[in-house]
Amino acid sequence: MEELSNKKRTHSFLKKLPLEILVIGILFLAALFLFTFIAHEVVFEKEDLFDSRVIQFFSPYSSSPFIDIMKVFTFLGSGRFLIPAYIVLVGYFLIRRKMIYGLHIAIMAVTSSALSYYGKRIFQRARPDSPLIQTLKTYSFPSGHALSSFIFCSILIYLVWRGNMQRVWKWTLSILLFLVSITIGLSRIVLGMHYPSDVLAGFCLGFVWVILSFYLLNKIQPAHRVSNNLLENDTKMTKTR
Repeated sequence: MEELSNKKRTHSFLKKLPLEILVIGILFLAALFLFTFIAHEVVFEKEDLFDSRVIQFFSPYSSSPFIDIMKVFTFLGSGRFLIPAYIVLVGYFLIRRKMIYGLHIAIMAVTSSALSYYGKRIFQRARPDSPLIQTLKTYSFPSGHALSSFIFCSILIYLVWRGNMQRVWKWTLSILLFLVSITIGLSRIVLGMHYPSDVLAGFCLGFVWVILSFYLLNKIQPAHRVSNNLLENDTKMTKTR
């Protein structure tokens, strides 16, 4: 009887959950599981079937014009682009006196960089042997370009949906930004800077971090507003006295 009662409670709880939250929760767990699975298989077990198949698929696309295009996209995922872009974005919101937006973006920028750095230090996977551009001395897993570009584009998508433009333009810009982040990841494979599993793991970790960050920051924001309202009320009461 007790087991049946628990099942009913669980079923009732799931029915009350909004569909959007339920889908995001499932995707969050799926991305976390996939990242863990990839890390175990390719880093610890040295399984390379997935990597070799994907690299073989992209090997015909090594012509000079295509490589030049991929170099442009890989630049968009580099620190040389993302750091100034984050500074401009944070500065814009500070000028507009939307401090909470600027603070949240700055936190996500710093934490995503730290996540990429320490992730590489933990797994210490060597990069592919024959890159088409200048060799980096950092580790390969997970792809920092894939992780960082996915988080940055996710922030832009979030801001787009918070804006006042028409819904059709919101969808259009969101799809374009998503495709840009995916292409940045693919550019790392084409240029031989990362294994495909590095890139896929970077996207998975980026997705997990975006969901977790937005959840935590949205939890903090109401508390921040409440404290500000209490401070304003105290100030008003002091003035009336």
